[in-house]
Amino acid sequence: MAKESRAELQGKVLQLADLVSYQDGTVASRMIINKPSGSITLFSFDEDEGLSEHTAPYDAVVTILDGECEVWVAGDTHQMKEGETIIFPANVPHALSAVTRFKMSLTMIRE
Repeated sequence: MAKESRAELQGKVLQLADLVSYQDGTVASRMIINKPSGSITLFSFDEDEGLSEHTAPYDAVVTILDGECEVWVAGDTHQMKEGETIIFPANVPHALSAVTRFKMSLTMIRE
């Protein structure tokens, strides 16, 4: 199913974690919705990979789909695992790092 285009995903029951594969030594991503109002992107992170501290102009909702990671938001550290969700507020510094291989869904809400 991971090779399907965005249009082919519509109207189907999906296991989001199955739509992006792990790749050794890197971060992989797959955008499944991209609209002017927002986007949904799936990511897989190999162990010890991550995203350095940055800000985004929009609120972002991150849900862990598999594995474990460490998240930093405005100086606070959170340990996260499968099934947990966190909201990154717009313009607030945040970062994350894989504790184990992990997958996440990132929903960006644009204003």
